Order: sequence, then structure tokens, then C-alpha cells
Amino acid sequence: MKTPAAGRRRRPMAAVTLVAIATLAIASVGGILFAGKAAAQAESESDLAETRQRAVIRFLTADDYPPFNARDEDGSLTGLNVDLARAICLELATGCDLNVRPWETLIDDLVAGQADAVIAAHKVTPEALSKVDFTDRYFFTPARFVSRRNGPELTATPTGLDGRTAGVIESSPHEAFLQRYFRNTRAKAFPTAEAAREAMLGGDVDLLFDDGISLAFWANGSLSRNCCRLIEGAFFEPAYFGDGIAIAVGRKDRDLRSQINDALKRIKTSGRFQELVDRYFPIKAY
Repeated sequence: MKTPAAGRRRRPMAAVTLVAIATLAIASVGGILFAGKAAAQAESESDLAETRQRAVIRFLTADDYPPFNARDEDGSLTGLNVDLARAICLELATGCDLNVRPWETLIDDLVAGQADAVIAAHKVTPEALSKVDFTDRYFFTPARFVSRRNGPELTATPTGLDGRTAGVIESSPHEAFLQRYFRNTRAKAFPTAEAAREAMLGGDVDLLFDDGISLAFWANGSLSRNCCRLIEGAFFEPAYFGDGIAIAVGRKDRDLRSQINDALKRIKTSGRFQELVDRYFPIKAY
């Protein structure tokens, strides 16, 4: 029987097996890590591909809030929001699909996946944030007082409006703000803004307290019959009037939110945004 050569010793079978298993395990772990890395890279590339492949942004808006979004004499959709949406699409080199829906359905339609974004002067509020996400703010909508042109000069302070009666929309943030901070100014609530303005024209109230943008255009337009003027002073309290207005996007669509924010920055830097503001707001709201 042959014996092993001197100085050479057979490796026990158990050791050989353990080495093989260890080698296989290392290879397997390496394969898993490689597969995981490849999957992550593929997912990342898929996200980038999805970003590149976005051929159109589906915007929703309304047509009843001039000068943000409204119809002109020919029935065409116009306004700051409309032109801003188109400018964003131009910056992102995408198509722009703008559809009009009733105001009260806009956010729900976005949540239901019927659009990519809503640009209709929505205020950033906790209630809205529970349903959708928002881009960076691009405008602010203050509250303002309106008084009579032939009346005394008034100041928009609790002392300056002491004893006056102000028309407000029933159950609105403006009514709540007035009741808390202008306690000696009587709040007279109306079901709609139009009803409050008719009361102002009829002399039933001394003041109006409402959205400063719509009041600025009303007071300087034909519907007011030159009755009224804005009182100096604007109120921006976010708890009542929202933290500015922004474009609503889906809560999971962070990619689109980032793209729109980048486009907004470029539009503002180039001066294009200020051109739009000057076009649609020749009357300063604040």
C-alpha cells in the first residue's frame, strides 16, 4: 500500500467541505449584493427614463377667478396661472395640456389621477396639504379693507375701524379674523362676495373685508360704480389666509414637484414672471 509522501498530509474532508461552503457563501453574498446594486441602478435608470419620457404635463385650472384664470371676450382661457403654466412647460420642453374644471373638484380630480398638477391659485393650507403636495409659493393673497370714497379717511387698525360695520363672507377666514382682532368692528356676514358688495353699494355696511386681489379689481372696476377705495394696509396671517399660493401636485410625485420648482426659479430669474405679474396686475393688491 502506498503511503503519502513525507511532509504531505491529507486535508480532512470536513475542512474541505467547510472551505467550499464558505467560498460558495461568499460568492452568493457577492451575487446578492451585485444583484441588489444592479436592481437599484435599474430602478434609478427607470426613474430617469420616466422623467425624460414625460411628454406633457396635464394641468387643471378654473375659469372664474380673474386675473388668475378666466375667459376673455372671445371665450379663450387667460390669466396669470394660464400663462405661468405655459411658461413652465416651455422651460421643461414639454407639452402643456390645460383643462378647466369646477373649482370645488380640482383637488379631488388631482388625487384621483385625472391630472398631474393644479394651477388655480390654491392657498397652501393644512387642509390642502392633507391631500396633495405643493410647489414653492409664487404669489401671496392678502386680506384688505375697502371703504367709501366720499367717507372719512380710515386706517386699517382696530382703533381706526372702531364702531364701523364690515361686510364679510359668511364662515370665511376673513370673518374669523375680524371677530378675533377687530372686536369693536361689527362683522356683518353675507352668503357670497357679490351679496356683500351689493350691501356696500346700498349703504348697508361701512366697509368690506375680503381677498385683497378681488377687492382691488372690484373697487377699480365698473361694477363698484366708483363707490369705494382700498384702505392702506394688507394682512397676510397664514393661519387665516394661507401660506401663499402654489401649484398642487400629487403627494408621491416628487419628481414633478422638483421639475416645476426648477422651472419657477428660472422664470423668476429671467424676469419673465414679473412681466406676467405686471400684465395681469396693473392694480397693486399690496
